[in-house]
Amino acid sequence: MSSLSIGIVGLPNVGKSTLFNALTNNDILAANYPFATIEPNTGIVPVPDARLDVLQNMYSAEKLIPATVTFVDIAGLVEGASKGEGLGNKFLANIRECNAIVHVVRAFENDDILRHDEGKVNPKADIEIINTELILSDMQSIENRLPKLQKEAKARPAAREQASYLESLLRHLESGTPLSALPSLDHELIADMHLLTAKPVIYLFNVDETTLTDEAKHQELTTLVAPARTIFVCAKVEEEVKDLPEEDALELLESYGIKDTGLNQLIKAAYDTLGLQSYLTAGPKEVRAWTIHQGDTAPQAAGVIHTDFERGFIAAQIVSYPDLVEAGSESAARSTGKIRTEGKTYVMQPDDVVEFRFNV
Repeated sequence: MSSLSIGIVGLPNVGKSTLFNALTNNDILAANYPFATIEPNTGIVPVPDARLDVLQNMYSAEKLIPATVTFVDIAGLVEGASKGEGLGNKFLANIRECNAIVHVVRAFENDDILRHDEGKVNPKADIEIINTELILSDMQSIENRLPKLQKEAKARPAAREQASYLESLLRHLESGTPLSALPSLDHELIADMHLLTAKPVIYLFNVDETTLTDEAKHQELTTLVAPARTIFVCAKVEEEVKDLPEEDALELLESYGIKDTGLNQLIKAAYDTLGLQSYLTAGPKEVRAWTIHQGDTAPQAAGVIHTDFERGFIAAQIVSYPDLVEAGSESAARSTGKIRTEGKTYVMQPDDVVEFRFNV
């Protein structure tokens, strides 16, 4: 995959736009009323990777190109979004092609910030509203597709199989079950539908400063969405941190009892949830990180650079990053036998620094 994309959803006034600004270092409108975000905002951010700086110095590389994450922030959803309330359908369409969804849930009290329904802060109810809208949207997508497939089913066995499968998914959705909760899902059969509840979800609870390290509160909130991945971030703190030099930012975070920025936590959670990793290429022209799936073979990893590399794959020259750094240079690593040749069945490892050999 060339880049990871994450759709950010949540009700109005949960801190989505403030968080998006902090994650992407943008300054989009973050106002205290619904639909402050009208068009989807997209931000592309580098994946932090300290290894790249080390390799750039080692190779005196002209360019450094990190892996990237694209964040797509859509307007706050409201109840009835799937039926078009608050232009909901239009916004839901913007995240259909994202790899994962981050659901921002308000878990902080602030009388100055309006709630979408002017009620008390209620993470459980908020989660249910969003999940219901995503489920209803998927039901609509399936109901739109089924008549055509049912019509083709008599003449085409593949259409009959897909129709039957979609009918079973529809029954699950009607019972209030997101598709990601099913024990198994035929992603290939539904790939072109980009169903929202089939995507992995990471729950980001926007908490206040005092709750950042409150393990009992974290456990209580995690229980609401288990077994989904959860992270706890204070959008207000992230906003304070975003313009600071790295050393000052880490010092400020440590004063709140946390070790990493929301961005780093979110990227790590997304990589883990989607089963992703990065490998590295290095030379005088550029040092670069490439995102692949865990378990990808060397030819599949080469295909991320260019499809011709996968088709014409001959071999991969690989050295592990720690071995390369210890040796001090590529030639030193080669002379000590740390660079090895791997073939088509080799499964890529996260610390691999690679040079591919291929026929065009």
